[in-house]
Amino acid sequence: MSAARPEPLARQALAFVLAGGRGSRLLELTDRRAKPAVYFGGKSRIIDFALSNAVNSGIRRIAVATQYKAHSLIRHLQMGWNFFRPERNESFDILPASQRVSENMWYVGTADAIYQNIDIIESHNARFIVVLAGDHIYKMDYEVMLRQHVDSGADVTVGCLEMPRAESSGFGIMHVDENGWIQQFLEKPKDPPPMPGKPDVSLASMGIYVFDTKFLFDQLKRDAEDTNSSHDFGKDIIPYIVKNGRAIAHQFSTSCVRSGSDPRAYWRDAGTVDAYWAANIDLTDVVPELDLFDRAWPIWSYAEITPPAKFVHDEESRRGQAVSSLVSGGCIISGASLRRSLLFTGVRVNSYATVENAVIMPYVNVGRGARLKNVVIDRGVEIPEGLVVGEDPELDAKRFRTTEQGISLITQTMLDRLNT
Repeated sequence: MSAARPEPLARQALAFVLAGGRGSRLLELTDRRAKPAVYFGGKSRIIDFALSNAVNSGIRRIAVATQYKAHSLIRHLQMGWNFFRPERNESFDILPASQRVSENMWYVGTADAIYQNIDIIESHNARFIVVLAGDHIYKMDYEVMLRQHVDSGADVTVGCLEMPRAESSGFGIMHVDENGWIQQFLEKPKDPPPMPGKPDVSLASMGIYVFDTKFLFDQLKRDAEDTNSSHDFGKDIIPYIVKNGRAIAHQFSTSCVRSGSDPRAYWRDAGTVDAYWAANIDLTDVVPELDLFDRAWPIWSYAEITPPAKFVHDEESRRGQAVSSLVSGGCIISGASLRRSLLFTGVRVNSYATVENAVIMPYVNVGRGARLKNVVIDRGVEIPEGLVVGEDPELDAKRFRTTEQGISLITQTMLDRLNT
């Protein structure tokens, strides 16, 4: 007889998702919503990736801490993630900052967000806590990371990925020995140290941590009493464990969920308008790095009930058509042409309009004859007839938020200002 397979460790874990951040580098996209609630990929929100990874990995107890402008995020979680059943030892807790410790204290750091909810987490009796950032786009099997954590005997296991040094100063950077034990942890260093033998590459933290629950609670209580602490994992908790305990690095490449034989390990922060635009537009590639069609590792979300996308009119210069584009349900392409664009639910593009390299959020209406290129358009915007964007950089910069790479972010407020 073959040996019995060990019980999945994910069944003994609780995932705690940190989803309170604004994501200010996304500019007006986060004026009304937290970064984890920003739309992505046609149907999803950014937070759906961390949550789907947890469920697909077998973790059925999840807590989400929210803070900044959380209404749209909480509503999305309530509508899309309400299928957990307590009678099957499943749970889904939404934990807004609620002055649980004192009347004047919201969550003051990532570690404090968990510390303030220790009593709620304790009631689930989970053996492990998997701490996740709610604002990254990737597919990962957390069971692999949990198994390394147990096998290594580490106090904390830190998810990490190799990143070009020039791009890594905004992340926690690790120096590890040949066995993966973390020797040094630097939070957002100006000059990130390179990996041994790889002078142009740094090892960056993904903001994913695995702890034994009791050990984590002990660390959080110790940190809460430290008046000099900022109560943050990257700045305080992890560096303390690196100095005084055993911290090991977990390479994302070993647990990344890939599609078929594709060797690429996909992870995106999408923390700037340029990065956000690029990550969405990349999905229009013939074989994109991120496979949203993979039924073996689905990205769950709240999906509105909508009719299929519709393309109408077939005359020269007034033909409803799309090339290399993703068009969601409820969209109507009425005598307009799309190229290399991604349309979320319920977008209408009217006759004689042309749209290229565009990310258009739900329920936008593009007026007749508009010409839009290299744009991100916020939800519900009414694009006036004949508006031209993407052909005159100087004019675009005066009217809209234009990035270094020439992407124009368009909101209704900006358009209203043009008419005053």
